[in-house]
Amino acid sequence: MIDRYTLPEMGSIWGDAHKYDLWREIETLVLEAHAAAGTVPASSVGPVRAAPPPTPQAVAALEAVTGHDVIAFLSAWADNTSPREAAAYVHFGMTSSDLLDTALALQLAGATDLLIAKSTALVGALREHALAHKDTLRAGRTHGIHAEPDVWGHRVADFAFAMARCRDRLLRARTAVAVGKLSGPVGTYSNIDPAIETRVMAELGIRPADVATQVVFRDGIAEWVSVLALTATACEAIALEVRHGQRTEVAELAEPFGQGQKGSSAMPHKKNPVIAERICGLARIVRAQVTPVLEGMPLWHERDISHSSTERVALPDAAITTDYLLAQTTRLVTGLVVDTARMRANLDRTRGLIYTSAVLLELVAGGMSREDAYALVQGAAMDCWDHGTQFRDALREHAARQGRPLDEARLDEACRPERYVARLGPVFERLEQLT
Repeated sequence: MIDRYTLPEMGSIWGDAHKYDLWREIETLVLEAHAAAGTVPASSVGPVRAAPPPTPQAVAALEAVTGHDVIAFLSAWADNTSPREAAAYVHFGMTSSDLLDTALALQLAGATDLLIAKSTALVGALREHALAHKDTLRAGRTHGIHAEPDVWGHRVADFAFAMARCRDRLLRARTAVAVGKLSGPVGTYSNIDPAIETRVMAELGIRPADVATQVVFRDGIAEWVSVLALTATACEAIALEVRHGQRTEVAELAEPFGQGQKGSSAMPHKKNPVIAERICGLARIVRAQVTPVLEGMPLWHERDISHSSTERVALPDAAITTDYLLAQTTRLVTGLVVDTARMRANLDRTRGLIYTSAVLLELVAGGMSREDAYALVQGAAMDCWDHGTQFRDALREHAARQGRPLDEARLDEACRPERYVARLGPVFERLEQLT
């Protein structure tokens, strides 16, 4: 992922320097386990543990010759070991994927920890915003058209619970990817004792695969990237709501707009929803990684590298982009400007049409058949749409034409917006408990 969308902490997890630190730690722990078991000389451990990791540049120079990243790393690291002969026992009994898959598990676990923390922060921001607007009346919309009165906090509460579910999925996905292996070529432990794997994985804080070939099966990683796609898409849903709400014709919501910020090089009046648009665009990048990673599950026999070549791009990009999206969505929510007066004005904009559902039910409750009540209400509504009349006036005219008396007191209650949200209390009680 390009630097523009890479936050430092997440970026460092996927950097070569950190990767080589992980490789060195895994190899050293394996060496120490072998030494404790008497498999290799104990005298080799100290010099290897003391040797600094090779620079990414040194590894790259050797890889240009060897065409193999692990061999290049081991050779460059051996060059830093004094005496150099101590490095002979590094990678003893291992195959490259033992190192690669175990280090990748640590990277994925570390990246997921950052995502869990950021998603939890976003849940909190959404919860507080929703509770602050639990009485803010607005027009609920379906198909982009006014439906029934709602409150803005209800809409945001839906986002809060959705993001909490994504956070909980991340917790489960962390368990799925925090899996390493140290079982040698094709996973048969031919040159390495299973006890070495058990000891090293415990020291690393991950678990050994129940079974592995030369690689760990990729279903856990596919699950992880799918969860990131869900999380990114939940961020997009929030951003899309803001984009709609900031349209000039709606003008209910607005992104934070900083001092000195510019909206357009040509039109000085512009305040565009650029944060929300960026979120919607970048969510596509995360979703785009799902299929390539899923296709890394079927491999030729015990191993090929069709999965790893894809993962070198897909996994960092998915993690870095989701990390950025969570941060940007939190910024969007915490800085969101809500025009409550405009929300109420928009609710009244259709001259009472938003109340037709309750009016229909009141007429039925008063003894009219549903078919007749629907025809009466719809006829009045169409006049309201076509001629700009007030819905209640059109309804009275249509009812009088048919000789049907109206109970004005009951219609007053049906046309009171607070009536529609009176039963939302338990939703906000549950929201208060959300963490």
